[in-house]
Amino acid sequence: MRRMTRPARPGWRDTVESQGLGYAVTLNAQGEIYDYWDETAYYEFSLTEIEALETVVANLHEMCLAAAEHVIAAGRLHDYGIRDPHVIDMITKSWRERDRAPSVYGRFDLRYDGSGPAKLLEYNADTPTSLLEAAGPQWFWLEELFPEADQWNSLHERLVDAWRAQAPLLPTGPLHLAYSEADELGEDYLTVAYLQECAEQAGLHTVLISMEEIGWDPAEQRFIDLQNRTIKAIFKLYPWEWLTTDKFGEHAVRAANGPIWIEPPWKMLLSNKALLAILWELFPGHPNLLPSYLDGPRELAPTGYVAKPLLGREGGGVRIVTPGGEVTLPVPEGGPVYGAEGFCYQAFYPLPDFGGRRPVLGAWVVDGEPAGLGIREAEGLITDQGARFVPHLIV
Repeated sequence: MRRMTRPARPGWRDTVESQGLGYAVTLNAQGEIYDYWDETAYYEFSLTEIEALETVVANLHEMCLAAAEHVIAAGRLHDYGIRDPHVIDMITKSWRERDRAPSVYGRFDLRYDGSGPAKLLEYNADTPTSLLEAAGPQWFWLEELFPEADQWNSLHERLVDAWRAQAPLLPTGPLHLAYSEADELGEDYLTVAYLQECAEQAGLHTVLISMEEIGWDPAEQRFIDLQNRTIKAIFKLYPWEWLTTDKFGEHAVRAANGPIWIEPPWKMLLSNKALLAILWELFPGHPNLLPSYLDGPRELAPTGYVAKPLLGREGGGVRIVTPGGEVTLPVPEGGPVYGAEGFCYQAFYPLPDFGGRRPVLGAWVVDGEPAGLGIREAEGLITDQGARFVPHLIV
């Protein structure tokens, strides 16, 4: 694994925006404009490294499913901060019926530098983004500049195949795909629009809608779209922890004839940082895991640990505590505050430093199988909203 540099292509912004990446230049958490897509650098991997990472991702995914099974069987959802009995029932039911409901994708965030085993930092299995840029513009960058090289990237094909394979599980009528209007940068909208394109290529009839446009028909106890059609199946790029506490959250949880939700409710067990502690408990000493606990840092305190809010996003609320001091991110004015739901305490294993840039490997799983890689770089120890997407190739 090496970080390489090269000049950006002339007109690179127009190029990647024409490929769907409308947020190639965007705003960070402080409201400053920066280049999110950064092709002045790229990462180079050997085929052996990529094959090893694929095996790691496949194993981690199976371990996460085993952890979900354990949590359900042992009745440990309280460890996740989930206490509403109706939400617990919904998660439990969806897990037991998972073979009859679609689940499309997820993203593992890994710490890796090529010199040792990859370490799991977290698993975003409910609402992962950075998908579009990994699937499309990154691949087109490779084809234009390095046509003889390869890339760990079968994302587009696998997404289309996943929708096609799971189509028999969907009810008749259109598949709705929803984003939130609260995302002013457009990342959520464009990600959902890309997934809609994949579903359409798989032969599904789709409708794009915002979460704010979804209505509730109290007379017939059903969710409806703007044309008064019953929403029977819906993909949502909207976290379950928000959905269950929203104005219509009670209907999403309790409605007897509610829609099929994608991702399903049991994905809450994999996208919550409590998963990290459950995994360490079930697979202690595993080479791809970091020691993690829910009741405090335990033996990690003298050497250093990371306190992660169970439901945190974009590095929000994360604290790195070492003998040399603490590292946190400033909370943007009006931004979300995380941590009231509890913390997971994970061993501090700093991201590798490649010339002042620290990469996180986002390894994708589609329909349960390893599918590709996207890399985000930050200058600090915490990967935040100012991180840049950097392409990769295999030599």
